[in-house]
Amino acid sequence: MPDLKHANWRKSNRSGSGNCVEVADNLPDIVGVRDSKDLAGPVLTFTPGGWTTFIEGLKSRSIRS
Repeated sequence: MPDLKHANWRKSNRSGSGNCVEVADNLPDIVGVRDSKDLAGPVLTFTPGGWTTFIEGLKSRSIRS
């Protein structure tokens, strides 16, 4: 399990109604993603390159949200 104790969690300014995803991208080798309603819950982790690929896939709609 990755060490996320120094993660700086943030969410989009466009988030609303409590259905938010928080991202921590300040760590050197890992990007963490979690549900803002469950701060102690599970965290998805990506390599920085994997995160970039995931976001590009969402933007290009090759991955559907």
